[in-house]
Formats: sequence, C-alpha cells, structure tokens
Amino acid sequence: MGIKKVKPTTPGRRQARFDDFLDITKKKPEKRLVKIKKKTGGRNAQGKITVRHRGGGAKRYVRIIDFKRNKFDIPARVAAIEYDPNRGARLALLYYADGEKRYIVAPAGLEVGENIISSKEKIEIKKGNAMPIGFIPAGIAVYNVELNPACGGRIARGAGNLVQVMGVEGKYAQIKMPSGEIRLIKKECLCTVGQSSNPDKRHIKLGSAGRKRHLGFRPTVRGSAMNPVDHPHGGGEGNQPIGLKHPKTPWGKPALGVKTRKKGKASDKLIIKRRKKKGSRR
Repeated sequence: MGIKKVKPTTPGRRQARFDDFLDITKKKPEKRLVKIKKKTGGRNAQGKITVRHRGGGAKRYVRIIDFKRNKFDIPARVAAIEYDPNRGARLALLYYADGEKRYIVAPAGLEVGENIISSKEKIEIKKGNAMPIGFIPAGIAVYNVELNPACGGRIARGAGNLVQVMGVEGKYAQIKMPSGEIRLIKKECLCTVGQSSNPDKRHIKLGSAGRKRHLGFRPTVRGSAMNPVDHPHGGGEGNQPIGLKHPKTPWGKPALGVKTRKKGKASDKLIIKRRKKKGSRR
C-alpha cells in the first residue's frame, strides 16, 4: 500500500491523504464469504442509543474471516489480496487443497501465489503460517494471537499491528503487546507469523467532514459548547473552561483518563508489566 496526495483545490483536500490501493488484486469479494451488515445507528435491541454519533455511511458487506485458522495441515494458496471496508488491514483469499475458500487477515508483504499452512505442530517460520506461540523463537513478530487456546485471534489484528515474542518458559509464552504491555499467554495459543498488513494506514488523513460521514460517523458537539442542562461542561458566556476538577461524560461519570479495568480481574496475574500511560516520560 502507498499514500497519495491530490491537487489542493480546497483546504480539506490540501490536508487529505488517500490510499492508492495498488496492493489490491481483486475488487469484488467472494459471494459465499460475505453477509449483509445491518445498520443500527448506535442503538441497542431496545432502540436506545448506546453509542452516540453513528448513522448513515456507505453500504457495506461483512466478510466472514477465519480468525481461528483451524484448518490444520492442509496447504493453501493465496489467490488474491482484497480490501475490507470494515477494517484497516487487507484480507487474503485462500484456496485450500481440498477446494475450500477462506479469508484471513493478510500479513504485510504476502504475495499472490504463495503457499501458507496452519498446524498444531512446529512448521516453517514464514509469514502467513499459523502455529502455537510456544514454537515461535524469541524476537519474532506475530499477529492475530489467541488469548485462550481455540478461541480465535484476539490480539494484534489491526492494520500494521504486531506482537513480539519475548520467550517461552513452562506453560506460558511471554509477549510484548502493541500497547507496550508485557504479559503471559498459554503456549498452546495459535498465532500467525508476520505483521498485520497495511501499516501505512496511520498516515491516511480524511481531510473533510464528508469522508467522515461516508464511514458512518455523524457530527460531534463539544460538551463545553452545550447548555448546562445538556452536559456537565456546558454553560458560561463565551469560550469557558469546563469548571470541574475532572472531565465528565454527558451523564456525569468521570472521563478522559479514568481507569475502567475491573480490580481483581482473573488475568491480572498474567500481566508482568503494564502499558505506558499517555504523556508519560520514557
């Protein structure tokens, strides 16, 4: 993938950065591997808005992706690299030797025509191959890592993400997360060798409100621009500070930096080093 600029005919387009999609080899998805994505407008089953500022957006199909990589010891050929509107990373369409087709999150640098495989045993350390993390040497980058065996990849699935294997000892492997956190996971957990594709996505700039609307986001109003009846930050003549010791949500709960992780969570004992806080000195 590459980033391209366009002629600065407006202030928005001057700042905008676009994806050139040169790594895409197939435009339309496999019909048997997609389903309709129903829009909710941020509402739950009761019709109440649980996520604000959602609505509209371009029509999308959900790609059915194999995060479990549980088709073991059957080689697969990479038939195409495809775009997915629901995520930043690219998808790889695999044709298995027995005739089945599946989507996976593609690793960076994977080419059409390559052969990859998934196994519960130790196999070649090659981008796109999936195996238990206990067989991965220290220092190797992996992605799409399971938190528990056979639950499917949960960690490092976003564009350009990776997890670094620090070592394996006893029943656990020690990994460094994208956030900088160091933790333990069971060495039977599957992972995929390589880095998640499309690392240049972080350089894309939308540049205009219209492009944001196409993604399904509606306008957001600052709390300090509202009236006191509508938000704890509201009120005052002109541009006023929030007037509170800590920022609040519209419902008066602490926001912007408050810890939300439950105390005494079962996985606390598996975390060796916490992630760095925002703004902290290294």
